[in-house]
Amino acid sequence: MATRTAPPTPQPGLRETKKQESRQLISDSATRLFLAQGFEQTSIAEIAAAARVAKKTVTNYFPRKEDLALDHQDAFIASLARAVTDRRPGESALAALRRAFGDAVAAADPVAGFSGAEFARMVADSPTLTARLRELHDLREAALARALTEATGAEPDDVGVRTAAGLLGAVHRILFDRIQRLTLVGEDEARIRTEITAAAADAFGLVEPALGGYAVA
Repeated sequence: MATRTAPPTPQPGLRETKKQESRQLISDSATRLFLAQGFEQTSIAEIAAAARVAKKTVTNYFPRKEDLALDHQDAFIASLARAVTDRRPGESALAALRRAFGDAVAAADPVAGFSGAEFARMVADSPTLTARLRELHDLREAALARALTEATGAEPDDVGVRTAAGLLGAVHRILFDRIQRLTLVGEDEARIRTEITAAAADAFGLVEPALGGYAVA
């Protein structure tokens, strides 16, 4: 039998490539300014000037100023739901999330909270970014609840689903905050990974009795 080869992945056209390059240039310019002078102190006009584009171009790519700073937000919101959706046969939602978090720590993934000291300080010093980060945690928990609803076949407003999502979301929120705090006090990445691995074992262990057998694939 002849081996079937997968069709080649479509490559982006020139127009799409140019758009991606422009978006990245604006994002990079904004990040440099935010780190140098603070998020609240930096204007869209300054970002546009640094990227050599019009102000409208900046807002077309990034409707809100916070989007320029928190550019991993889509991946952040989807991360817990994706771990549940991709869980292995026989694996519970908790086990899948625990495994995914361990992988994220090993990779020092920004989505888990590994942002570097300058970025962590920029967020901590900005009331706007701090508030937006809380919103992103809430959105991530809501996305997780939807994934658990599908995984269990429960009703969308099922109290068990909402409780499970709340508990699992809280674990990840607490661990994210711990990584940020360790970063802000100057701990190096290796030490943070060691400490957060131990903290994760405690946190996930606390919810294991309640959720160890929940939403098993």
